[in-house]
Amino acid sequence: MKFLTEPLTKFFYMVNGAIHTVIPNNDLSYGLAIIVFTIIVRMILLPLSVKQLRSTAKMGAIQPEMKKVQAKYKSDPQKAQQEVMKLYKENGVNPMGGCLPMIVQMPILFSLYAVFQHLNMHGAGFLWMQDLTKSDPIYILPILSTVTTYFSSKLMQPPSTDGAQSKQTSTMNTVMAIFMGFMSLRFPGTLVLYWVINNVIQIIQTVVINKIELNKKDDEVLVTGNKNNK
Repeated sequence: MKFLTEPLTKFFYMVNGAIHTVIPNNDLSYGLAIIVFTIIVRMILLPLSVKQLRSTAKMGAIQPEMKKVQAKYKSDPQKAQQEVMKLYKENGVNPMGGCLPMIVQMPILFSLYAVFQHLNMHGAGFLWMQDLTKSDPIYILPILSTVTTYFSSKLMQPPSTDGAQSKQTSTMNTVMAIFMGFMSLRFPGTLVLYWVINNVIQIIQTVVINKIELNKKDDEVLVTGNKNNK
C-alpha cells in the first residue's frame, strides 16, 4: 500500500497545515483536517459514485424483465444466465459497476490506517474525544459508524421485485453495519471519524443524485407525453 500511503500522508499534511494556520489549536485542527480531507476524497470519487448510482438505478429498472427471464428459463440456468447478460448489455448495465467505488474505498481505508498511525497526533483531541489516536471511550463514534454504514448501504440497495432477494440484501446491510460498528470499537478515533464522515457524505450524495436522476426521468416523461399529444 506504499504507493497510496505516501501520497495520502503528504496530502493530509497539506490539508492539516492549511487548517492549522487558521486554527492553531491541535484539539480542533486535526479533527477538522480529517473532515476536510474526507470531503476532498469524496469529491475526487464523485464520478465513481454517480456511475455506481446510475448502475444501481438501471439494475432496479430491469428487475421485472430479469424476473420474467428467470421464470421462462427456470429449468435451464445456463440459458437464463445468458439471457440475463444479454439484458444487461441491451440496457447498458454493468453488474459489477456498483462495486467499483467500494473496491476503490477499501485500499484508501487501509492506507489511511497506516497514515494516521505514523502521524504525530498523540494527545490531539476533538470534541468529546481527548485523544484521536485511541478508540472512542464513550462509544459515540462506533454508534455513528453503525448507523451511517447501515443507511449508506440501504440507500445504495437497488430496487427489487423479489421479496426474498430484497430481504437477503437488507440482512447483509445490517450484518455489515454491525460488523463495522464492532470494528470501530477497536479502531482509533481518527479512522472511525473518517469512516463516519465518509458515510454521511455518501448518504447526502446518494439522496441528491437520486433526486437529480428522478427529475431527469420526470422531464423525459413530460417531453415524451407532449410529443405524443402533438
